[in-house]
Amino acid sequence: MTQELLDDGERRMQKAIEALVHDMATVRTGRASPALVEGVVVEYYGSPTPLNQLASVSAADARSLVIAPFDRSAINDIDKAIRKADLGFNPTNDGTNLRVVVPPLTEDRRREMVKMLHKKLEEHKVAVRNVRREVHDKLKGLEKDKSATTDEVRRATERLQKLTDRNIQEMESLGGAKEAEILAV
Repeated sequence: MTQELLDDGERRMQKAIEALVHDMATVRTGRASPALVEGVVVEYYGSPTPLNQLASVSAADARSLVIAPFDRSAINDIDKAIRKADLGFNPTNDGTNLRVVVPPLTEDRRREMVKMLHKKLEEHKVAVRNVRREVHDKLKGLEKDKSATTDEVRRATERLQKLTDRNIQEMESLGGAKEAEILAV
């Protein structure tokens, strides 16, 4: 039973790391990435629709994105939605595609991005610690119900702490790599 709890905790901690990786992809660096416009919602025929359902987004080079709408009549709606999303981008419309030039980051903006990255990183670390706390409480419950011995619970708790430390270390290394990417000019 203790192994099942540890496996469940490990699975949930891995999901927290995956969520962190996804969140970090949306943090802007000096390079153009389709993830930068992933959260844009377009008002399309009266209903809010995610951009990735209306167009394909690709990085043409390190400084620009190309957005190719599946329906050319939606190009103006997509243009408006990108401007309204307040991402700091001004798309140019060539009639069939939108080109988005990603401006270089200023030093102050890079520092703001690093602060935002640290905030996201801490939120995900808290999620991992919450998983640890929940699993630890369940282990103590097993000990109280006499479903597991004190030694089994102690060993499982030690393994849980090592698992938590390893996952938080992985998050910190991912965050450090992203921070270096943001600060690189």
